Amino acid sequence: MKTHNATSDGVHVTTDQLVALEARARDLSFVQKAKSHQQLAGRMQSSLRGRGLIFEELRDYLPGDDIRSIDWRVTARTQKTCVRVYDEEKERPALLLVDQRINMFFGSRRAMKSVTAAEAAMLCAWRILGSGDRVGGLVFGDDGIDEVRPHRSRNAVIALADRISVWNAKLAASYSGASSAQTLNDTLRRASALAHHDNLVILITDLNGHDDVTRSLLLHLAQSNDVICLLVYDPFLLELPKAGEIVVSGGVLQAELALGQRSVRDAVDSFARERGRALRRWQRELGLPMLPISSAEETSPQIRRLLEQAAWRQRRR
Repeated sequence: MKTHNATSDGVHVTTDQLVALEARARDLSFVQKAKSHQQLAGRMQSSLRGRGLIFEELRDYLPGDDIRSIDWRVTARTQKTCVRVYDEEKERPALLLVDQRINMFFGSRRAMKSVTAAEAAMLCAWRILGSGDRVGGLVFGDDGIDEVRPHRSRNAVIALADRISVWNAKLAASYSGASSAQTLNDTLRRASALAHHDNLVILITDLNGHDDVTRSLLLHLAQSNDVICLLVYDPFLLELPKAGEIVVSGGVLQAELALGQRSVRDAVDSFARERGRALRRWQRELGLPMLPISSAEETSPQIRRLLEQAAWRQRRR
């Protein structure tokens, strides 16, 4: 398998660097939650109940319950017929959708969003494989999509790392094309064709160019799968400097923004806040977890914090 030249400047990431994240993924504690809110867990619990491996609760016997589930000791002690209820443990293949379009080639501190997306994808992939589940992915750029079918093997994860690094290496400031919203939707269509039901689908993107079609495709995927969006962002737009000039580009067109002008800062701030509100509306309407990942911070501690917060919320219920 081809390995690209090592870099460590946060601009590009290599296959070797992505493979090395296996060690950081080992100590992540992935919690299991209710359907549609499970956080990146391998061996996810099914919503079906049966004689599975994970004990859930004791409750009173109801007509139609399997008499084999009766706990006779508790029944004798309480003088009420009680049954033991289990969650059935079920394998859940995982599909990672990794955005490597030109819109991800931006970073004000530490790393480009494209590098952060790559790191987050591999931390998820290694942890899911370590839990015993199959993992694969779709890596998409502005002009294509690469597919790695889910397998329960290190070779599959390394192949995914290699595909990510290939697309990542193509990103450059000299790129003259426009960011393609079409490949985002095409990737979601491919994911629907691969993940028919009971898959874990993790979309890692900044959702640049999303539209009503994107919304419909995500809703369709979520009807029969668990879908999580890791929303990669750079905090620059939320913490604009009060002086200086920057040049921004969407690929073909460029614009110079004079941040010393209050009107310019207000316009950019308004744009960023409205986009945040729109994404929160999406989250409420679709019922999908959208977990923010900053490109200005180390990736693995952020994922760990999100998982710890999820575990705390679970204990509070």
